[in-house]
Amino acid sequence: MQIGTLGDVIFSVSDSTVETITNFVWSGSARYSTHQRHLTHALTEFTGLDPDSITFDILVSAYLGVDPMTEVVKIWGYERKGTAVPLTIGTHAYGKYRWSIKSHKMKAQTFDKQGDITSATISLTLQEYIQG
Repeated sequence: MQIGTLGDVIFSVSDSTVETITNFVWSGSARYSTHQRHLTHALTEFTGLDPDSITFDILVSAYLGVDPMTEVVKIWGYERKGTAVPLTIGTHAYGKYRWSIKSHKMKAQTFDKQGDITSATISLTLQEYIQG
């Protein structure tokens, strides 16, 4: 069963594949300027919103039907080309438009006898991409 997508990266659980996410954190922030005034309180002014960010980990394993290198190459391509992709988890599409992959880390956990990665955790940091 498909539980979500990030572009062409599909999060799913079935009897043949498991590719799930964990440690999902969605954050946002506002921008303020502080104007110093002589002999009185400083004045605070709301100046807008920063793009939201989302971080999460993707658990991938060849033993569970998912090649870690195939998935990290997709992610790497989105990141290096600056491709903004939609993020959907369950029935909810996140953000106002799309997300850019700001950074990734792959923590390899197991290797086969040829030295190929067989299981890993891929950590992503996404930044909201607002259509101008």
